[in-house]
Amino acid sequence: NADESWSDNDIPENLSVDSSWDDVYTGGSGPAPTGGDGDDSDFESRNSVSESLQQHLHWQLNLTPMSDRDRLIAMALIDAIDPNGQLTSSIDSIRSGSMQDMDFGEDEVLAVLHRIQQFDPVGVGYRDLKECLTIQLRQLDPKAPEVITASKIVDGFLPQLASHDYNHIMRKLRIREPELKAALDLILSLNPRPGSEITPSEASYVIPDVLVTKHNGRWKVELNPETAPRIRVNPEYAALATRGKDADNTFLRDSLQEARWFIKSLQSRNETLLKVATRIVEHQVEFLEHGDEAMKPLVLHDIAEAVSMHESTISRVTTQKYMHTPRGIFELKYFFSSHVETDSGGECSSTAIRAIIKKLVAAENPQKPLSDSKMAEVLADQGIRVARRTIAKYRESMSIAPSNERKQLL
Repeated sequence: NADESWSDNDIPENLSVDSSWDDVYTGGSGPAPTGGDGDDSDFESRNSVSESLQQHLHWQLNLTPMSDRDRLIAMALIDAIDPNGQLTSSIDSIRSGSMQDMDFGEDEVLAVLHRIQQFDPVGVGYRDLKECLTIQLRQLDPKAPEVITASKIVDGFLPQLASHDYNHIMRKLRIREPELKAALDLILSLNPRPGSEITPSEASYVIPDVLVTKHNGRWKVELNPETAPRIRVNPEYAALATRGKDADNTFLRDSLQEARWFIKSLQSRNETLLKVATRIVEHQVEFLEHGDEAMKPLVLHDIAEAVSMHESTISRVTTQKYMHTPRGIFELKYFFSSHVETDSGGECSSTAIRAIIKKLVAAENPQKPLSDSKMAEVLADQGIRVARRTIAKYRESMSIAPSNERKQLL
C-alpha cells in the first residue's frame, strides 16, 4: 500500500560527521535579537522591519526594466494580489479597470502577469493552486526525476493527491512508491500561499547578517557569526545509524540524512548571501567611502547576472538581511536603486538624487525655500536631468514638505 512505509532507500554508508555537538542551530535564518553586551546589542544601531507584500512587489517592479505601458498593467495586477499572493481579479477585469482609458489586450496582461509571477516570492500572482505550484516547480531542475514526476502530478492529479489516492497516481504514471514519495516530498515543500512569506510585522530590532569593515585600504565582507551558526552532526547518533539495517534503525537513518541535507542547505544559503553581499560591496564602494550621494545605480539583474542566479533568488536573499558598515546598518535592499542618465553619458542612482535633494533642502534659505522646479534646475546644472514630478515624488518619499509649507517668516 502506498500509504505505508516509504523508507526503501538506504543512506550512504560513509557518513561525514564532525567530532562534537558544540554548536547548536538557533533557528536564525535571518536577524534575531541577542542578549550580548557587545556593540551589536546597541538598540540605537539596529533597524526595524515591517513590509507588506504589495510594498515588496512594488520594490521589485521599480527595479525591473519595463515599458510605461507594461508598468501600468503591472501596478494594476499587484494591486489585485491578496496577502496570500493570489490574483483576486480576472484578467478581463484588470483590462477593463481604471487604466487611464488605454486599451490593453489579454495577451499583453498575461505577459506582464507571467513576469510578476517570477518575482519573489516565486508563485505570487497565481490564479489557482495548480498554477501556483507549477510556477514554483519551473524554478527547479527540469531534468530531475522528482521534478518531472511532481509536475505531472500537479498538472493532472491534484484531486487524487488531495484524496490520498496514491495507487491511482502510481498506476497512471507507471511509477513505484519511492518515486512517488520523492515527488510528494517535493510538492509538500512548495508554498501554496507564497505571499504569506512576506507579511507586515510589528517593528522588531535586528542585528546584521553581514559585516563590512575596511582594513589596510581594502574592504572586507564576512558573515556575522551570530546569525550564521555552525552546526554539526552528533557522531554518537551517526554511529548508531550505521549499525545494522533493521526496522528499528530506519527512523534514525532517515533523520540523519535529513540533518545532513539541512546542514548542506544552510551552508549553501550562507555562501549565496556572502557572494551577493560581496558583489554589492564591490559595486557600492563609492557609497561606503563618500555616502548616499555616491550611491551607484544597481538593479536585481546586475547582481543576478554577476553570480549566475535568478533575480527572484537575489530578491529573496536581500530581503530582511542586514549589512553593518562604517556608515551604519542597512538592509541589503537599500543598495539597489534605479538610474537616471546624466548629460555626460553616465548614470546617477535614485538614492543619490534623494540625497542631493535632502542636502539642498537642508542648505536652503528658509525664507525662500527651493521649489521642485528650482531643484530640478539645480540638478540639471550638475548634468542630472530629472522631471519636476520626479523631484516631488522623491521629496515626498522622504517626508519633506513642499516649498510653500517649508517657508518660514522673519
